[in-house]
Amino acid sequence: MLEEESEVAIDSTGLETHHISSHFVKCSKRPSYFRRTWPKITVVCDTRTHLIASCIVTRGPSYDFGLFQEPLSRAFKQLPLKRILADAGYDSESNHRVAREVFGIETMIKLNLRGFKKQPHGNYRRQMNNEFDKDIYNNRWQIESLFSRNKRLLGSALRNRTDTSRQQEWLLRTLTHNLMIIRLAA
Repeated sequence: MLEEESEVAIDSTGLETHHISSHFVKCSKRPSYFRRTWPKITVVCDTRTHLIASCIVTRGPSYDFGLFQEPLSRAFKQLPLKRILADAGYDSESNHRVAREVFGIETMIKLNLRGFKKQPHGNYRRQMNNEFDKDIYNNRWQIESLFSRNKRLLGSALRNRTDTSRQQEWLLRTLTHNLMIIRLAA
């Protein structure tokens, strides 16, 4: 089912903590603690099969670039990787360096020029600016499809209240998601 070396994508999504929608919370003038934080899931998935290789649960809102190394190292333990695709939220020289020098995989991370029109700083970011391949990067949308399917079939809210129990609940959803993919492929 998996190739010898996998192309993976990394991204994050937010999940709700209540069974009521965020639109309802906003319109009903609920107290601000209903809107303060939410579970943020960072996932690394195979772009061809949509199998989840690794995931972590943190609290949002937060920046994505700091949530790169841990899920990548977990995915690297699960399967051989040849390339990782990521949106501009993960663009930093340190993320390129970790992926290429520590794990030995190619990166295709969209540049976040941060409002500047000049050449980006850092060797790997400059290389990404010069050699960015849109055809390869277009596979990144596969992770968005994974999130959409997962929320549609398994719900968009985590019911548990503590960080530990939310982590466990998301791991069960990941296992369920992967089993559904394997069952469809059989």
